[in-house]
Amino acid sequence: MKIIGLFAVTAITLALGAQASADWAWVYEGKWGTNGTGNGQFYNPFGVAEAPGGNLYVGDDSNHRVQYFTATGSYLGKWGIKGTGNGQFNQPHGVAVAPGGNVYVTNLYNNRIQYFTPTGSYLGEWYAPGFDVAVAANGNVYVTGPPKSIYYYTATGSLLGSFNGQGRPDFGRPGPLDFTPKGGFLVGDRATYYIHWFSPTRSLKYSWRTSFLRTPGGLVCSPFGEKVYISNSDRNCIMSFKYTGDLLASWGSRGKANGQFEYPMGLAITGDGTIFVTDTGNDRVQYFTSKGVFLGKWGSLGSGNGQFDMPCATAARRSGSRVYVADCDNHRIQYFNRNEPAVVPASLGRVKALFR
Repeated sequence: MKIIGLFAVTAITLALGAQASADWAWVYEGKWGTNGTGNGQFYNPFGVAEAPGGNLYVGDDSNHRVQYFTATGSYLGKWGIKGTGNGQFNQPHGVAVAPGGNVYVTNLYNNRIQYFTPTGSYLGEWYAPGFDVAVAANGNVYVTGPPKSIYYYTATGSLLGSFNGQGRPDFGRPGPLDFTPKGGFLVGDRATYYIHWFSPTRSLKYSWRTSFLRTPGGLVCSPFGEKVYISNSDRNCIMSFKYTGDLLASWGSRGKANGQFEYPMGLAITGDGTIFVTDTGNDRVQYFTSKGVFLGKWGSLGSGNGQFDMPCATAARRSGSRVYVADCDNHRIQYFNRNEPAVVPASLGRVKALFR
């Protein structure tokens, strides 16, 4: 297995009726995908996003297409081939689903965003060189990428504006972005290692970094208060901060023991504050309380059920009962179920899923 320059961001906020417990075990439930070009097969699945109705959209990167499935992996359809025409791709990288169900896809080497109906009918496109895409609750589309800025657009691609670090400092390579419960957002810079906090109107509220923070691979905002979690990939740890940069907790070191990591990448957080981490180099997923207390893990290197080869991203369903993992070098998606007493969701939270 090799680690490549890939980062994954996932933030799906959930509302649950109970606090996570170490007594709850996560067990293998199912999978779909093998290496290939047929329906339901993949060649490096990078982007995964959940639609409001529960269907999953997968950016099948090296097959130059998007496929979509039911929540349990039943194949529903696909679109795209390699090319530059409408609905064609050259490595579809980031995938995001708007509140109304339309699907937005970044196209790494065609330098554009294309958007589609939930069943893949082409709606339009616009020029936008970028890696990652996120859709705000109001439908505006945010794109981060190489030009050292973040661009934002209407749902149909009209440019609303762009912004950078506003001199404190300017962006180097903006990457992981997540929205706060109040409508602002935080973004990590993979070149300068700064974290920037913006208001809902995109004015810069605060910028900060610490000497220990390197390569923010994943970034998710807590549903409780002004708290953000960051996977510090090069330092093999997870860190939590106030939005203003005050360190709240840090856990992990390089290794294979419980709570240790080998290049942690994707993050997901549930409404009760449970943190899921794709421990990419150790081919497993670990999960923790909001304060970093180890709760459990699953996975090992291999191609069997519940095994992984470079798990690059993770997401939890809105119901909180299922976790999805992009098993990149096995060219498949696996999902896992929490073996717990039934609980009634207190409410359904917001959803924003961005993998790449």
